[in-house]
Amino acid sequence: MCIVRTTREAVTWAKRAVVAIVLVGAAVIPGRASNGQPRHCAGPRCTTAGSILWAAALPGLWLARPGVSGTAPADGGAYAATGGGLAVIGTGTTVIAFDDSTGKQSWRVTLAGLPAGWAVVGVRAFQGIIAVGVAPSLGPSSTAPGQSGAGRREVMLSAATGRQIRSYPAATYGGAVAASRASTVIVGARAITAYDNATGRVRWSRAIGATGQTWRVTGNTIYVTADGASAGVAGRVALRRIDLRTGAQRIVHIQGTAPGSLTDAVGNVVLFSGADGVRAYQGSNGTFRWRDAAEVELVDSGQDSVYLASGNRLLGVSLPTGKVLSSAPISVAASLYGVADGVALGLDENGLGDAWGYDLQTRRIVWTSGPLPWPHFFVDLSGLGGSLSPGGTIALLATCTDVGPAANATAAPACRRPELEAVRI
Repeated sequence: MCIVRTTREAVTWAKRAVVAIVLVGAAVIPGRASNGQPRHCAGPRCTTAGSILWAAALPGLWLARPGVSGTAPADGGAYAATGGGLAVIGTGTTVIAFDDSTGKQSWRVTLAGLPAGWAVVGVRAFQGIIAVGVAPSLGPSSTAPGQSGAGRREVMLSAATGRQIRSYPAATYGGAVAASRASTVIVGARAITAYDNATGRVRWSRAIGATGQTWRVTGNTIYVTADGASAGVAGRVALRRIDLRTGAQRIVHIQGTAPGSLTDAVGNVVLFSGADGVRAYQGSNGTFRWRDAAEVELVDSGQDSVYLASGNRLLGVSLPTGKVLSSAPISVAASLYGVADGVALGLDENGLGDAWGYDLQTRRIVWTSGPLPWPHFFVDLSGLGGSLSPGGTIALLATCTDVGPAANATAAPACRRPELEAVRI
């Protein structure tokens, strides 16, 4: 595997292992009726944060597992994303797209031409095109879909019809990082490559080496680094800064030695994390900006801020300056799954739970949804897609409205009415 996660990421995923094993859906509340048609919200109230926009039935066999495993496909995982007016979910070899405002099904396709045993391991929705990562499936007990050594491919589908357009080779933790109807940029095992979707030809390609790499995307830029490698400066980490539109590349030398591993990139700031905390650098030239003996929890690109776990506090810090902007109890961090414009998405873990928005500066809950069966969002281990898409205004949750009997005393009961629910955030 040539694209790997950083040390800090491994710790973060370990802390949330119960979430990342498969699709984490919902604890169950029986009795909600469903006639197969999406129930959707209408009127001015549907424009406010916390509105449950719609719920649509999901096909296939799903189980209502106890605890945080929640509602999940009986075999393998499920992955979802929103973008370009669609909410898309992939499980097994099936991909379904819904209108993100009404929940009405736009199309449903079964991926063609996959080798036996391959399944969906990631979904990302772009304007006009859907990118679906596929790889050998290791089954429902796998903690890292696709990690079989046999690689991954990115299947590109028309957002309008679901028609299969192209299929490109990708790294296990790679895939489509930028795409349109015309072209797609793929993180591969040895290179970042832009393809012409009409012909499949390579538009440009930039080698990133054959050793372990980490990468992050911000806007139209991708940063890639080889852990511990240098490019002409002894002991310095070399960071490749590649323009996703043109392929233009610059080599940036990070100031100092052993800064840690590339963690995040927002605007013109890159973050490295190590055993002694987090360091921020200028993305254009590698100049040191600030450091803190804390761990990165969340990044808010809309406000150029990062949230750090420091002792018993969750600190909001300015990315350009390192100045502390806010402080909240660290206890809230365990329930937060993303942040946009200073408001974090929180999920209650109980049978009559809800989704809520937490203003990290005022330390107040500023919106709540209606009751939901223990929601958790889809987790895409590739770092692409997921039910809380970057810049999006919708979170996708899985729920079970009718629990069936279990096959035996040790088996999870079947979910007779699995649903996909959309909540405005």
